[in-house]
Amino acid sequence: MVVIEGVVRVCGWLVRGAVGGAVAALLAGCVTSPGPGDSNADAPGPIPEDCEVDSDLGKRDLRGSWITTVRNIDWPSEPGLSAQQQQQELRDQLDTLDHMDFNTAFLHVRPTADAVYSSDKEPWARYLTGEQGGDPGYDPLKFAVEEAHKRGLELHAWFNPYRAGLKEPDLENLVEDHPLEQHPEWLVEYADEGYFDPGDPEVQQWVSDVVLDVVERYDVDGAHFDDFFYPYPDGDAHFDDDRTWEEYGDDFDSRAAWRRDNVNTLLEDVHTRIGETKPWVQFGVSPFGIWRNDTTDPSGSATSGLQSYDDQHADTRAWIDQGLVDYVLPQLYWQRGNEAADYEELVDWWSEQVSDSDVNLYIGQAAYMHGEEEDWTGEDSLSRQLDFNEEYSEVAGNVYFSQKDLTGRAGDAMDRVAEDHYRAPALPPEVSGGGDGPGRVTEVNAEHTGDSVELGWEPAEDARFYAVYRVPGEDGARPCDLADATHLLDIVGPDGDGAVSFTDAEPADEPVEYVVTALDNHRTEGAPSPAAPVEQG
Repeated sequence: MVVIEGVVRVCGWLVRGAVGGAVAALLAGCVTSPGPGDSNADAPGPIPEDCEVDSDLGKRDLRGSWITTVRNIDWPSEPGLSAQQQQQELRDQLDTLDHMDFNTAFLHVRPTADAVYSSDKEPWARYLTGEQGGDPGYDPLKFAVEEAHKRGLELHAWFNPYRAGLKEPDLENLVEDHPLEQHPEWLVEYADEGYFDPGDPEVQQWVSDVVLDVVERYDVDGAHFDDFFYPYPDGDAHFDDDRTWEEYGDDFDSRAAWRRDNVNTLLEDVHTRIGETKPWVQFGVSPFGIWRNDTTDPSGSATSGLQSYDDQHADTRAWIDQGLVDYVLPQLYWQRGNEAADYEELVDWWSEQVSDSDVNLYIGQAAYMHGEEEDWTGEDSLSRQLDFNEEYSEVAGNVYFSQKDLTGRAGDAMDRVAEDHYRAPALPPEVSGGGDGPGRVTEVNAEHTGDSVELGWEPAEDARFYAVYRVPGEDGARPCDLADATHLLDIVGPDGDGAVSFTDAEPADEPVEYVVTALDNHRTEGAPSPAAPVEQG
C-alpha cells in the first residue's frame, strides 16, 4: 500500500479517503502487487464481493433469441438465396441482437433430422437451398459462430431431437443418405408428421452422436433442445411405438414410465458427453411450461393446461432434480393472470424447482404473441413479464420467440423492455467448474478519432470475450466501479485476424477512462486492465 497526498493505492486501485478498517477490508481481497517495472503496475486488483451495487443493473443476465430455420420462420427468409444473401441476412440479425444489448443467439441447426451445417451424418436442410441435401456453398454454423463471437454474442446450437418433418413434403422427399432411409424402422408416423422412435436405443445413440459431432467440431457456447420430445397430442392419433415397447419395456410398470425413461436416458447421455468433451458448453432444454397441474399431482403448479409429464413424457422436474441439464428454459407463453396458466404462478413454480440446485432458470418469452390478444396489447406487454421476474433471484435471463418478432410485431414492446430492463449490456451467466479466469488485459489505448473513441489492446491469455467499461474521472477506476453494469459499455470478441478493439461512438463529454476485462470459456471475468485515459488523435 502506498499513500501519496491523501490518495491510498490498494491492489492497484486509487482510493481517496480510505483509512483504517476500510483499507484493511480492501487489502483482504488483494493479490500480490506488481513491481514498479511491471506493465500492470497501475492495474486494478480483484473486484471486492461486498460492493454496493445497483440492483437494476446487475452484470449477469442471459438475453437471447431463437433464430428459427424450420419453414424459414426467421432465417434464411426464403430457400434458394445465394450464400452472400444468406450471410448478410444472418449478419443483420446478429447486429440486431448486438444493438439491443442481447448476449445470446439460439440458432436452429437441426430442424427436422437434417443439418444447417456441414455434416457426414445428416443431409443439408431444405430450408437453405429448397432441396434436402442441397449444398449452400458455405458452412452456415461455422459462419454464424464466427460472426456471433465477433459481436460478443454466445451462439447456442438448437436441435430438434426427434422430429423428422411433415409427411408432405419432408418424408416423401428424403434423400438416399437420410438416416430414416437407411433405418426405416426408426420412423414413427404420427398425425401428419414423422418422428424418430425415442424408445429405440439406436435412435438415442444417433441423436446423442449428432449433438456431440457439433459440439466437437464447432466452437459453440451451448447445445439446446426445444420442446418436441414425444409429440404433442393430436386428436385421436396414436404414436405407434409397439415394436420398441415390446422389445425394451419389460422392466417398466407402464408404457408412460418407459417413455419418460427413454427421454431421460437421452438427456443424461448428451449432458455427460458434453461435460466430458467441453465442460464450458452449456446443455439445456426449453420445455412446455407446465410439468403437471396440482389437480393431478400436489407437486404441480396451480394450472389447468396440457401436462408435459403425461402428454409428452417429458419429466422436466426430474431433469432438474437429477442434474440432467445445465439450464431449463420453460416456454411461458401466457400472460400474467391467465386463467388456465398464470405466468406468475409458473414463474413461482419453476423458481422453486431450481432453488438450491445447480440448474439455471431462464424464461421463454412470447414475443410472437404481442398484439394478438387483448392481454397482449400495449407496449408494456413483455416488460410486465420481466417486472414480475425481478422478484425472483432464481430467474437468470429471458429468451424470446422468435427473432423476426423483435423488430416486427413486438418492436414497440421490445423498445419498452430495453427502456425498463435493458438499460445497460449484461455478461452471460458464468459456467461453473472453471479455473482462475483468463489473463489480464494489457496495453489498452483509447484515442479520439473524430466524434468517436477508438480502443485497442493486447489479447489476453485464454480470452473468449472482452468486457469494455467507461469510468468517469481521471484518477483511475475505484474498486467497485466494475461491480455492476453501470459503466459497462459492451461485450466484444476478437476480429477474424485476432485483433481486439472497440469503438465508443458516444464518448462522454467529461473526462473518462476505459477499463477492459477478459472472459474465458467458462465466462469467468478476469482482473481489470489498467485504466486508459483518452488521448487526442
